[in-house]
Amino acid sequence: MNRLTVFACESQPIVLEGLAKVLAACDDFEYIGGAASLQDALDALRKVQPHLILIGQTAGLKIVFQFISDVRSTSASCQPVLWVNDLAEIDCFRALQLGARGILKKTLPVEALVECLRSVGRGDVWIEGTLSDQVVGALDRRSAPRLTPREKEIVHHVCGGLKNKEIAEALHITAGTVKVHLMHIFEKTGVKDRFELAVHGRRMLGVEHAGEVIRTESQVLSQTVRSE
Repeated sequence: MNRLTVFACESQPIVLEGLAKVLAACDDFEYIGGAASLQDALDALRKVQPHLILIGQTAGLKIVFQFISDVRSTSASCQPVLWVNDLAEIDCFRALQLGARGILKKTLPVEALVECLRSVGRGDVWIEGTLSDQVVGALDRRSAPRLTPREKEIVHHVCGGLKNKEIAEALHITAGTVKVHLMHIFEKTGVKDRFELAVHGRRMLGVEHAGEVIRTESQVLSQTVRSE
């Protein structure tokens, strides 16, 4: 089994020790180290290239948000997970817009931490929370929209965090064509924006992905998360 490597940026040694013990008990994870500061974490990231990095709120949000961008530019394969005590909804959207693939509260049980890391590790977006009945109903109605094979490919890439230019390169089409396909996908599925498509996209792809439901804390999704 190929294990997911995890690095953590956290100022409290006892938290890092606890994380190491939790991940040591999981066959699919390998904890490869931690750092107390964002700069030390970025330096280590260049060397160890982990699959996942847990980012504690060791500094102000502005600095943490910049660090998320730095992670994405330093290692495209490393998936950032913001690991905080609490975070306002608008800040959650901002973090996701900058490249975070998960928002995890430290007050959650160990099971949630493991679930989050596994979900992000397989390419999902993960935010803590239980879906309301209204959202579940909407997901059921969207579970298998009549998407063309090309549209399904684009949804798959959006779920993987790719921007329009990157999707175009992967599919050997123009970025303009990607935008047209996305417009049709929005119309067919009823999603409001790119972020909502990333959150619900895997379920939309059909029954083969029915078990890969991404959990989201809010049914009000930001219009600001569209990629250029």
